[in-house]
Amino acid sequence: MGSSALRKRLALGTLCVTMFMSMLDNVIVNMALPSIGQDLDAGINGLQWVVEGYSLVYAALVLTGGALGDRYGRTSVFRLGLALFTAGSAAAALAGTIGMLIAARMLQGVGAALLTPGSLAILRHVFTDERERARAIGLWSAVSALGLSVGPVIGGPVVEHLGWAGVFWINVPIGLAGLVLAGRSLPVIAPRERRIDLAGLATSAAGLGALVYVLIEGPSRGWTDARVLACALAAALLLAAFILLELRLPEPMLELRMFRDGVLGGALLSGFMVSFGMFGTMFFLPLLMQGVLRWSPTDAGYAGLPMAAMIVAAAPIAGRLTSRHGPRLPLVIGLLLCAAGLGGLSLYGDQARYPEYLWTLFTMGLGMGMTFTPVSIAVLQRVAPAQTGMASATINTLRELGGVIGVAALGAILTHRLTGTLADSLERLGVPPGTVGRATDALAGAGAGAGAGAEAGAGHGGGAALPGPVQAAVDGAFVDGVHLALRCGSAGLAATAVLVAVLLRRAGRPAAAAPDGGRPLPAPLAGTRSA
Repeated sequence: MGSSALRKRLALGTLCVTMFMSMLDNVIVNMALPSIGQDLDAGINGLQWVVEGYSLVYAALVLTGGALGDRYGRTSVFRLGLALFTAGSAAAALAGTIGMLIAARMLQGVGAALLTPGSLAILRHVFTDERERARAIGLWSAVSALGLSVGPVIGGPVVEHLGWAGVFWINVPIGLAGLVLAGRSLPVIAPRERRIDLAGLATSAAGLGALVYVLIEGPSRGWTDARVLACALAAALLLAAFILLELRLPEPMLELRMFRDGVLGGALLSGFMVSFGMFGTMFFLPLLMQGVLRWSPTDAGYAGLPMAAMIVAAAPIAGRLTSRHGPRLPLVIGLLLCAAGLGGLSLYGDQARYPEYLWTLFTMGLGMGMTFTPVSIAVLQRVAPAQTGMASATINTLRELGGVIGVAALGAILTHRLTGTLADSLERLGVPPGTVGRATDALAGAGAGAGAGAEAGAGHGGGAALPGPVQAAVDGAFVDGVHLALRCGSAGLAATAVLVAVLLRRAGRPAAAAPDGGRPLPAPLAGTRSA
């Protein structure tokens, strides 16, 4: 093997490993949530912030990360991001309070926002041959999807045998190895002048933060609470200001004009909605398995193996379908499968046995695997080479933003239904209304490190077990809330499948290469600045 081919493989391996790590961190933490809730005395809202602290910072900064990569060199910014992510992982493992853990997760988010936009752009720089590039992107996408799929499988045993800090320590040696490989294998890409959109960064970050606060705190504080209403108004105004600002800039942080092209809009919407439904689901399923079904973390993690296997199997199939028929077919099939899996899972209660709903996990895994590669290929086929950094950042932003909104929105649906149903059940049992908050928080710590013989309903922070009738009411209300959230996610994905089928109807066959050897530009972007 020539030195050039070896260098390409090392570069691809480095990019794949680091993307695997950052994608893994999106979901591996979910398996540790019950244990974190118990050890750090956190309720459901606190655990939502552990997940959202990472995702929110990532979504807010990833577009700026792409711009910084253009301005200061994509490889240099990639290395900085990897170093920050590794440091944040170590800080999270050492956190002694829920506040310290959330802050460390935010540092991880900063690192991920700097390293992920450059990954796809560096990949395109390394692989100049179209066929080689397509295979490399396919492998890169498959590894990214694999990180999302095996997170629960890895996380469960790690939590049970090493404690919740283990899910963060696992990133440290990977990150350090990635830094060494990056220094030896990644090419130096010349920077170019790029304006940093500080106003866009401020309005988008503040607006998203206010929106997530509303969705997380609204169910517990009440939707008419003054602080919730003020944040809702602030979110609306700030996000509207961000959109108007981006439309006026010659080189915006987020190129909203991309959405005027049906193929680009449909592909990006697909990535957003798959993350919305699947990330939202992955947040509360570990709480259901460990808190209600009393599964051990390892058993709950291994339950995700069928989904992981199907994601890995579907990725190459999706790549071949995209090459032959364009992105429309695999995207629509993938969205419909995800919708069917979520809807099917909502048919089973806490008495259902694993083999009965196993088909839903296969279906969701197949659906997720069918969407990752087509989204990346569809977007890169429609933008000029100079815009790949921005396009890559946009893909990652919308995927992560879908997860942010999914966890917050589906979590709000779950919490609202949970508290309403539980209040009615406790009233029938003659239990004081003030018990509702303590009973729902018990779910956050129940089952942490527990096996089949764990005490039913162990409260967070090591509290006493709830009385049997109260525990049964909590479990029933939680399952009811999960079912409603699953059905809402399923409906959203099904509607998106129909919309994407319409938007991509003119992209039934792969686009031809542009005269300059690059990808064809959509008409709305032809005149935009890309230097």
